[in-house]
Amino acid sequence: MPYESVHHRIVAEANAAGFNDFVPAHLAVLRYPGPGGRRPSDLAAEAGVTRQAMNYLLGQLEQMGYLLREDDPDDLRSKRVQLTERGEALRRTIRQSVTAIEHELEEELGQVPYSQLRELLLQLNATETVCRQV
Repeated sequence: MPYESVHHRIVAEANAAGFNDFVPAHLAVLRYPGPGGRRPSDLAAEAGVTRQAMNYLLGQLEQMGYLLREDDPDDLRSKRVQLTERGEALRRTIRQSVTAIEHELEEELGQVPYSQLRELLLQLNATETVCRQV
């Protein structure tokens, strides 16, 4: 299942669960494991977007009641991002969608090939190899 199809399904299921203001761009913030008290600059780096783009998304999600940006006790110039109760409910909905997709893939591919695919994807995610523009 292509990356875009997975994102489309996650967003569609979140919208169907009542999170009608949630759009695909917001997945950059709510991707696993979620903000969890991290700094916006760290979230931006992980998502591969600029700090300005991340702060724009954070502002939208904060305005919609999904998260809060609180002062960083270790660095008063920075903020830490925490999910609200509504944000946690959305995170659980996203996780349920991902779990359903994983189970469907395992059924379609079979347990052993699915386990191998999952292990290879985890290894790929852990590599430091970067695609370079020529």
